[in-house]
Amino acid sequence: MQADYIIIGAGSAGCTIAYRLAEAGKRVLVVEHGGSDRGPLINMPGALSYPMNLARYDWGYQTEPEPHLGGRRLAAPRGKVLGGSSSINGMIYVRGHAHDFDTWADMGAAGWSYADVLPYFQRQEDWHDGGHGGDPAWRGQGGPLHVTRGRRDNPLTRAFVEAGRQAGYPVTGDYNGAQQEGFGPFDSTIWQGERWSAAKAYLRPALKGPNCDLIRAFARRITFDNGRATGVEIERASGIETLHARAEVIIAASAFNSPKLLMLSGIGAGDHLRRHGIPVRADRPGVGQNLQDHLELYVQAAATQPVSLYRYWNLIGKAYVGARWWLTRSGPGASNQFESCGFIRSAPGIAYPDIQFHFLPIAVRYDGQATPHGHGFQAHVGPMRSPSRGAVTLRSPDPADAPVIRFNYMSTDKDWDDFRTCIRLTREIFAQPAFAPFFKHEILPGQADIDTTIRDHAESAYHPCGTVKMGRTDDPMAVVDAQTRVIGVDGLRVADSAIFPQITNGNLNAPSIMVGEKAADHILGRTPLPPSNAIPWVAPNWQSRQR
Repeated sequence: MQADYIIIGAGSAGCTIAYRLAEAGKRVLVVEHGGSDRGPLINMPGALSYPMNLARYDWGYQTEPEPHLGGRRLAAPRGKVLGGSSSINGMIYVRGHAHDFDTWADMGAAGWSYADVLPYFQRQEDWHDGGHGGDPAWRGQGGPLHVTRGRRDNPLTRAFVEAGRQAGYPVTGDYNGAQQEGFGPFDSTIWQGERWSAAKAYLRPALKGPNCDLIRAFARRITFDNGRATGVEIERASGIETLHARAEVIIAASAFNSPKLLMLSGIGAGDHLRRHGIPVRADRPGVGQNLQDHLELYVQAAATQPVSLYRYWNLIGKAYVGARWWLTRSGPGASNQFESCGFIRSAPGIAYPDIQFHFLPIAVRYDGQATPHGHGFQAHVGPMRSPSRGAVTLRSPDPADAPVIRFNYMSTDKDWDDFRTCIRLTREIFAQPAFAPFFKHEILPGQADIDTTIRDHAESAYHPCGTVKMGRTDDPMAVVDAQTRVIGVDGLRVADSAIFPQITNGNLNAPSIMVGEKAADHILGRTPLPPSNAIPWVAPNWQSRQR
């Protein structure tokens, strides 16, 4: 059981790295605890609410009681399945804003500016604009990852973008191109009516070749010899054994499990490790710290016309959607139904968007239950750059125990101010003439107190990151350097959303795959792709105007 490289985690970044290393002729073992991603609940886009609520596919983590959200424990799903979270997510594809990556570089991640990472976004994509006015010069063609757009034939979906325009915001043909700011169509990782996960795009092609094998096992800890990572101790039905890496071990196990595995292996804050009886191999206090996420709330309205997806929210309707998808890969089941979006700035003086909208043409709760109001619609809204920070720590030295996850959501006054602004601006959009034929009344927040609504109803957007921060080697809170190498040991890297120094705008699957693409070149010792000369759009009046 040896290979040149062992990759722990078959998620968005891990699958990507496996593909690129195997393509380069390297011998690769991928260790994944989860099972198969085959089956309609994962592959039908319209069934997206099911996989992340099934223990078969999800690690089932929860946060500790959140002190600023009334002591609620929030769901913190991560994919325990081939493809990782790309097999259970909402399939929304957002690169992030150019300024996000320039900020990474400013924070010490040299070589990760937008000019540096744009070529990797382009390399990963096979983009299909569907005639919605995108800019091919900014996008990729022929990459492993199909990126498409929905049909947008629901009138509510079109009304949302028009309402944004009427409210004075720009309309953008491609928020993943030159101009993120504005309202327009969502991109998604859907291809020919099915979810197009990292497993489909990267891992399955790699496994078909001679250089890549999959090991179904639970990773317990990294093994070392004289300060160098040499393999991974795994557990499976046959017992505990060790896999050996001739070159390097790469951890790509999520923002929760990557720091957990480092700490179990003796890499982390020395005091914390000693309290759990774990010998300290590298005292890196940043391991597990810097935890970030996007918190969101839906602003929900009842509709005056029967135009929403509520018509399918019954046994007969769901049977029709499922049967049509099964037979033809078409109809409502072939879309994630997040087909329109918006990225806006909350105030003058903010250089790039700090609010994101996901529009959904049905009024439905986070648990999948439609409201008793019948037909309706909602916009999921939240700030993009919360100043709150949390942490992932060990519950015990037993690898089988779940980590302790504390996001510390809404811990600053700015969080509350930003969320109130989000709700006010969403209400303004729903009040535009484009929604006049459809808007009946507001359901949530309705007449309820705004802060109480946020405290009782805000939920994670499931975008955890930052717990193995990438930065300069002299930064005491950095865990990996700009080549994704763990500082303080040899032969070990981390490459997934855990290494983000700061959370990016929007959903995190696209930048996680980009991290895999770029990390693969670092691992192979290749010269990075030439930086792009493309100049992204920034609102010319951003210093004086909110829109």
